[in-house]
Amino acid sequence: TNVGAGLPLIDTIRTLHQSGENITSIRGIFSGSLSYIFNRFGSEAVDFSEVVSEAVKQGYTEPDPRADLSGLDVARKLLILARELDLAVSLADVTIENLVPEDLRDLDLTAFKQQLQELDIIFAARKAALKPGRVLRYVGDLSGDLMQTETARLTVSLQEVDNHGPLGCLQGSDSLFEIYTDSYGDQPMIIQGAGAGAQVTARGVLGDILRIASQISV
Repeated sequence: TNVGAGLPLIDTIRTLHQSGENITSIRGIFSGSLSYIFNRFGSEAVDFSEVVSEAVKQGYTEPDPRADLSGLDVARKLLILARELDLAVSLADVTIENLVPEDLRDLDLTAFKQQLQELDIIFAARKAALKPGRVLRYVGDLSGDLMQTETARLTVSLQEVDNHGPLGCLQGSDSLFEIYTDSYGDQPMIIQGAGAGAQVTARGVLGDILRIASQISV
């Protein structure tokens, strides 16, 4: 449930890997919180700070949205997937783009919220600089030669993507994972669905508990 909430992601990747399938890349939008924020920011004429505040009210982010905007949450999820492929990696191996300006990172939560509007100018400029047909998405990317740890690359960053592609077409707080393998070639396996929210997360946790209980009973 730590990755993809209630989506059948970990089991799929584990089955592919254990069956000998060579997974060559995993790429996608790992955070339902950041998915909601950038989906709305990209499609509406709204300030970035307003979208973040609404995401907090809806319960999509942590109470302190910097936990999501820092990229650490996405980095940890990417790390979990890398370890499912038996890659001996740690958080230090992930290149992370932190979306929170340095001067706002160490403030207490109340002070941060009072200065949240400082982000508006930054992200309005990034939005204005987009080429036609492109949108902003916060993307996790596991690539390189995934057969060995030394050549694996783990990055999480804000990227420009095609607004007609799978990542650009996302709505609401959906997460989406593209799994590239030797067998599937250039066409990835795509797993998509709700990536944030109390109900889907609770259902995922319950599923994990039932799975563990069934293993213990055996």
